[in-house]
Amino acid sequence: MTTTQTSPTATDSGRETQEGRLIVQGQDRPGVVAAVSATLAQAGANIVSLDQHSTDPAGGRFYQRTVFRLEGLGAARPRLEKALDREIRDGLGLEWRLSEAGKRKRVAIFASKTDHCLLDLLWRQQRGELNVKVEMVVSNHPDLADQVRRFDIPYFYVPVRNGDKKTAEQEHLRLLQGNVDFVVLARYMQIISGDFIRDVGVPIINIHHSFLPAFIGAGPYQKAKDRGVKLIGATAHYVTEDLDEGPIIEQDVVRVSHADATRDLVRRGADVERLVLARAVAWHAEDRVLRDGNSTIVFPT
Repeated sequence: MTTTQTSPTATDSGRETQEGRLIVQGQDRPGVVAAVSATLAQAGANIVSLDQHSTDPAGGRFYQRTVFRLEGLGAARPRLEKALDREIRDGLGLEWRLSEAGKRKRVAIFASKTDHCLLDLLWRQQRGELNVKVEMVVSNHPDLADQVRRFDIPYFYVPVRNGDKKTAEQEHLRLLQGNVDFVVLARYMQIISGDFIRDVGVPIINIHHSFLPAFIGAGPYQKAKDRGVKLIGATAHYVTEDLDEGPIIEQDVVRVSHADATRDLVRRGADVERLVLARAVAWHAEDRVLRDGNSTIVFPT
């Protein structure tokens, strides 16, 4: 297995942030919002925003995202976590997770030869539009190495030799373990195995070139042209073992007509794919997407 690497990425400055995000979920019951607010208040935190959703107030699933400010959050975090365990987990039987807004989520981007989604994400990160740190780009082709090198991000070429995907995925796991918080498939033209999904241990986001499950497989825009479609779109979703059937994060469409050639559909479709994937990555990085079985709750920006 061979790898090619560009220069390493710059590290975070380590500057402490005062803003945190608290995600709470579990069975709905009276007093949840009050308990969360009281726990944060007792810790000296000021709530900046709070979004919540219940699938059914009478015993449904409850989801809440709270953004708060707490001076010296890094130092105060162990004490706050103990209080959340006591009041939220033990007291109410709810799951919770806490993140610091200033700590960018680490991401690996997988790509093949198509570059528009990959380069768009790298460009947005460079401009500060995505609160992520791209730790690496992994590809089954060497073609995009020079373009990625301009962003000063490591590029790993891991070919699939003689159809041996298992060996390639073992190398992927070696690169990823402990180094990333999630993975993005930016038009990575390989099917991910169930073993890899289970072993990688972090969420995987994929971009699909249609409103699922239409036009699956190669040549989607030619198929769309042949069917005379009037709308083309894209879907960003979490990857599961069921191909292209994972929880949907974001979708969008653009209107086309009979006068558009296939190349026009490809160009317009690429624009939609870039936007949809960028939104999905941004929302995931900001802890706005909560999974509810095979669906999602996406709190507004």
